[in-house]
Amino acid sequence: MKNKTITKTRGEHCLNIYISFELKERLRLISEKYDRTTADMVRGILKIGIPIMEGISEAEESMIKEYIELFRKFRKMKDLKEI
Repeated sequence: MKNKTITKTRGEHCLNIYISFELKERLRLISEKYDRTTADMVRGILKIGIPIMEGISEAEESMIKEYIELFRKFRKMKDLKEI
């Protein structure tokens, strides 16, 4: 990744999302349990969750590629048996 100077404007780092009442309540309860703000809990969850989701996405891509290769091998074997 190239080093890029980032200039931040006021409010550029904010993110508004809509979530269900149930999820908001879970976030509120967990933030109370660990004596933190809801915003702190959301930040922590995002910091932890992003690498996990990236790993899951990479694993899915790898599985799909391997499945396609396996399917092609089986198809070649089937074609050879028919000859």
